[in-house]
Amino acid sequence: MTYRIIATIDVGSYELELKIFEISRKKGIVILNHVRHVIELGKDTYTTGKIQFSHINELCDILYDFTSIMKEYKVEDYLAYTTSSIREAANGDIVLDRIRVKTGLVVQVLSNSEQRFLCYKALAAKPEFSDLIQEGTAIVDVGAGSIQISLFDKEALVTTQNIKLGSLRIRELLYSLSNDRQHFNMLIEELINNDIATFKRMFLKDRSIKNIIAIGDYIGYFTKKTSRQIEAMTGSQFIERFHSIMGKNISQLSNKIGISEEQASLLLPCVLVYKRLIEETETENIWFPQVDLCDGMAAEYAFSRNIIKGHHDFEADILHAARVMAKRYRANMAHTQILEKNVLTIFDAMKKFHGFGNRERILLQLAAILHDCGKYISMNQPAQSSYNIILSTEIIGISHFEREIIANVVRYNTMDIFEEHDDVYGIDNDTYLTIVKLVAMLRVANALDRSHKQKFLDTRAVVKDSQLLITTYTNEDITLEKGLFRRKAEFFEEVYGIRPVLKRNKDIRK
Repeated sequence: MTYRIIATIDVGSYELELKIFEISRKKGIVILNHVRHVIELGKDTYTTGKIQFSHINELCDILYDFTSIMKEYKVEDYLAYTTSSIREAANGDIVLDRIRVKTGLVVQVLSNSEQRFLCYKALAAKPEFSDLIQEGTAIVDVGAGSIQISLFDKEALVTTQNIKLGSLRIRELLYSLSNDRQHFNMLIEELINNDIATFKRMFLKDRSIKNIIAIGDYIGYFTKKTSRQIEAMTGSQFIERFHSIMGKNISQLSNKIGISEEQASLLLPCVLVYKRLIEETETENIWFPQVDLCDGMAAEYAFSRNIIKGHHDFEADILHAARVMAKRYRANMAHTQILEKNVLTIFDAMKKFHGFGNRERILLQLAAILHDCGKYISMNQPAQSSYNIILSTEIIGISHFEREIIANVVRYNTMDIFEEHDDVYGIDNDTYLTIVKLVAMLRVANALDRSHKQKFLDTRAVVKDSQLLITTYTNEDITLEKGLFRRKAEFFEEVYGIRPVLKRNKDIRK
């Protein structure tokens, strides 16, 4: 087939959104229809902790209408996701089950990092993106529940941080505190200033932000100008436009821009976040690409099925962000680099025996990069400290579940996983076995550089006659490595039934 018709559904904090796309190699990603319906699920979650019964029924009715539209367009496939409004709700599982039973739609819950990564893929599908991130650029996504700031430098993702102060959450926190317009603005600035200043102090340091890519639920209202959308402006133009339209009351703002008063009340916190970031960072340019989560789903669908070829290396971004994280915690980068290389050599040699794919390979690679972070916190309990750091730090493109796998692989690199099976909290048997098999490979690779002196060069591995033959080249004394290697080999053999054997060749290249 030359094209596919798909639907993407975003069960958001403020509104439900349906987009119908035609995807083909010839035309790329073309939107055929776009339907939005306001329903403040996030207001329930952020104020009471659960979604009201009346909103659940309304939600199901709207989604059922969405399925009728999908049938009209003869949709062949769909993606339906929800984010913080249901993810943080105490009755979230009940809501998802009601949707499935009443509409037939299976709505999946995205972690924050997965949600932002999808929006990032929608950006990467645009030709301007690659040029823009060559110099200091921040993707700033102000949503209903939180703010995400992802920092790029020289085309590489440096860090991504989430702040739980989205437009709807800010409004609900402060709505009852002041009726005065200027005072309300001041309260919002006071609420967000510390987080912005902390981000600047912790993550910018000597870096400068020349460009901001502004995305999110509400910034499109700010860029509306008569019958068109403003695509870009300078930092000074943004501040000037802010003062020209945002000093009005909610009713005046609603009339001037042509949006509802409800939307106007959510626009103010959103724009204030961008204003304060521009002021703090002296940003030169702001780009408004007008992409959202539904666009990200379509991009992911097209990229993952090779309908459209992406030019940006998303895996490289994930790995680079992890290396920046390791440096932040003063990990031994020379040791980490050789460990990363050796563990992938072992993984590739064992491909027929572990049954894993590329995703598990990346998770193991991330475990190798981050395994040393915990020593920054505790030399006495580095494994547990590394586990806590990994679970507490978002890695864009990696789900919370995947972070749990990485964290457990790192923890049980030095702890006895068989004795503590019951302590691998909330992990099913299949996932537990995945962790065990990844741990076995990490332990053997780590033993090859136990002295942290990078003695082995050009390590190679091959499975032959129930043995994993690991050949290395060195002229160094490897007594320590050989002694500890035997212990790790026993665990590896217990897991795979294959005995790792270390074979040293003299390095005649020196």
